[in-house]
Amino acid sequence: MKTLKVILAGGSGFVGQLLIDHWQHAAVDIVVLTRKPYADHDQVRYVVWDGETLGAWVQELNNADVLINLAGKSVDCRYTASNKALILRSRISPTTILGTAIRQLPKPPRLWINAASATIYRHAPDRPMDELTGDIDNGLPEHEFSVQVCKRWEEAFWTAETPETVRKVALRMAIVLGQKGGAFPLLKRLTRFGLGGKMGDGNQFISWLHERDLGRIFDFIITNNSVSGTLNASAPNPVRNHQFMALLRQSLAIPFGLPANEWMLEVGAVLLGTETELLLKSRNVVPKRLLDAGFMFDYTNAENAIDALTTK
Repeated sequence: MKTLKVILAGGSGFVGQLLIDHWQHAAVDIVVLTRKPYADHDQVRYVVWDGETLGAWVQELNNADVLINLAGKSVDCRYTASNKALILRSRISPTTILGTAIRQLPKPPRLWINAASATIYRHAPDRPMDELTGDIDNGLPEHEFSVQVCKRWEEAFWTAETPETVRKVALRMAIVLGQKGGAFPLLKRLTRFGLGGKMGDGNQFISWLHERDLGRIFDFIITNNSVSGTLNASAPNPVRNHQFMALLRQSLAIPFGLPANEWMLEVGAVLLGTETELLLKSRNVVPKRLLDAGFMFDYTNAENAIDALTTK
């Protein structure tokens, strides 16, 4: 079996580590482009870049099979002017410079997968948002910044002229439920402290994806040459916030969870250095194009996904 060479730009974060773990027993050589130096291990090499300028790292892309760009500052922060600027720049600049690098190589990767976000869809308490019929324009001032970031991020990706890279995929990811990172460990801690009740009115949808299915989606895209364009990476069955928190309490055998109304969440967000949008926006996203292409999820309902993560 041919060994696959994968470039993970910005691959030292949560999703990058999930992919590294997912491929640890596969015939995959991984090069992580990172701003901080790390020691190489097993099939993973770390190469320093700044995400903004060309350098020696560019040659790593030559003869690589797949480029996966995950670069971007976490949105789990307060939306101050400086943080907003960094959130935007940390997504646009790496995407742009990767496009520039690809254009100058004789044998660039044939597939480029760029991270994107399901936050691009409007606040949707009413109906599911898929890639074909989902509404992008938000209409709510409190969500305007995050939607504009998503739009400009995807624009930078699709406008990059990369004629030798024959497949490009923008992967609009929902909240990834993982054992060791992301939002799920925090939600478990809150629930164990009795704070696992509904958030706000609890009717906002949560679109989610189990960590195992995330890795399998990347495998599916890589091995299916007909798959390209914009894809939603989310489980097929979003659930409302009050349902999700009830399932988490049930899985952890916690009999009660104090609800938090919006003003309480705002106070907590300030103390934790985050924004209430991450909890209150209704993300009702479904993966129509993945399902139509034949992808089979291991975890299609939240109850099984939560139980699998709480029993490890």
